[in-house]
Amino acid sequence: MPTPDLFALSAIKGPVLRPTDEAYATEVTGFNLASPHTPDVVIGATGTDDIVSALRWASATHTPVAVQATGHGANFPIDTGLLINTSRMTDVHIDPVTRTATIAAGAKWRHVIDAAAPHGLATLNGSSTDVGAVGYTLGGGLPVLGRAYGYASDLVRSFKVVTPDGTLHETTATQEPDLFWALRGGKGNIGIVTEMVTELPALSRILGGGIYCTGEDAEPLLRAWAQWTPTVPDEMCTGFTLLRLPPLPEIPEPLRGRFWSRVAVAWTGTEDEGQELLTPLRNAAPVVFDTVTEMDYTAVDMIYQDPHDPLPARESCGCLGELTPDAVTTLLDEAGPTAEDYALLLVELRHMGGALSRPATTEDAVCARNAAYLLEAVGVLAGPEAATAVETATTALYEAMSPYATGCTMPNLHGRPGDAKDRARAWTPEIYDRLRRTKETYDPQNLLRYGHTVTAA
Repeated sequence: MPTPDLFALSAIKGPVLRPTDEAYATEVTGFNLASPHTPDVVIGATGTDDIVSALRWASATHTPVAVQATGHGANFPIDTGLLINTSRMTDVHIDPVTRTATIAAGAKWRHVIDAAAPHGLATLNGSSTDVGAVGYTLGGGLPVLGRAYGYASDLVRSFKVVTPDGTLHETTATQEPDLFWALRGGKGNIGIVTEMVTELPALSRILGGGIYCTGEDAEPLLRAWAQWTPTVPDEMCTGFTLLRLPPLPEIPEPLRGRFWSRVAVAWTGTEDEGQELLTPLRNAAPVVFDTVTEMDYTAVDMIYQDPHDPLPARESCGCLGELTPDAVTTLLDEAGPTAEDYALLLVELRHMGGALSRPATTEDAVCARNAAYLLEAVGVLAGPEAATAVETATTALYEAMSPYATGCTMPNLHGRPGDAKDRARAWTPEIYDRLRRTKETYDPQNLLRYGHTVTAA
């Protein structure tokens, strides 16, 4: 595309940068370093007006557009067009009477948690509170407390969103319901959300942490977990992880440089009942570390202990309809202790069901409600050889587990989007077709074409 004429963007309050500008690299770089962004221009939006102006310019010039808050989902390189960085828009307002949060486009879940905690309220964040709240919710959002409360998008009351023609909409279940529907699980296909209002659970403390065994004891721990999960109440939210940690100084001793099997735990009931429910897991294999304890919800990052520092990663996921003994054997054959020089940092099963399987109160585009488990894999792309090994291991893992899969993914964890057929796997055929029709209404130029997007009908 030709060098853009930026005079029309002169009213924007935030920085407007070209590749030759000194601050450009910092502005375009997100948490996931696997897909470097090189747009023709990047805007550091300071508010809704900046986004309106930027999209009006993009629509007039037929310039493709992408948006980024934290870059945790930067699985697709933006190599042309306009990137709108919303990381400056971090305002959060808590209404303790209605138990709602009004969250700006670039706010992280950590911002929301810290604002909500003094009022005895929690959030439906994922395994890392460093993730942007809005982008996470647009993909449905799989919370740490998902079995107890459902998807993050289930609790959204309204969005303010700028469509690609530069029009600002306020949408609810009854006001422009098709737009509201598409924003709850349809990812970034329709517009750029500048603000959302969401309900907050009344919760200040949980039982949380991890039960760690060696990787060599993965089989008895996983088999016990697979038998145990169908028996637990919805308030018990857990995940089983095979974790191969590199010998890096950022990783605390004695976890550093070792292979672990772990059950991550989040329980919203009483401490005594939760600890009692975990007895079968603690008896399944020798426990090396047990960090499960009652904690303030503000400490929720201690449960999954996701990385804090940016890194180049290849993530992927798939939904499973069952976790049979044969499925456990298959997973262990692929990624367990006999898999020498295994390339994936993390292979994780998240227990689904409970509130995650219940229909939302109003229509939405979330399509993983029939999953019993979520399978996620993450590999670090530390050079070309590592990237090849990660890709090979990722492909082999999902091919091996395909007999137990639903065929669907989740857009937030899908990873690098491929062709239209691959992107469509994040939704049912009916939802995918409806998303394409809604895209035709709100983005007929297909300006929002980067990341996990769909084409117009």
